Amino acid sequence: MTSRTTPTVVRFKSAFSLPGFDAPQPPGEYRVDHDEESLEGPSRIAWRRMTTFIHLPAISASGATQQMVPIEPAWLRAALEQDQRQS
Repeated sequence: MTSRTTPTVVRFKSAFSLPGFDAPQPPGEYRVDHDEESLEGPSRIAWRRMTTFIHLPAISASGATQQMVPIEPAWLRAALEQDQRQS
């Protein structure tokens, strides 16, 4: 079985909150990593998402400390949709 990490960058125009976070996060760009493993079938390879992490703080925030926090993809999608509605 093979694994891979697929990085993406998401942008929030407004401060946002996610379940399990102590405080709202500031607007900005955030790196999100999706860890996936391969599911090999007889004729093709598919990928199954195992975990998703968001990097805090935002990419543009000053400071040397970064942390990767596990996040439910559905919570991230909901926060991004709400951010789009606020714009």
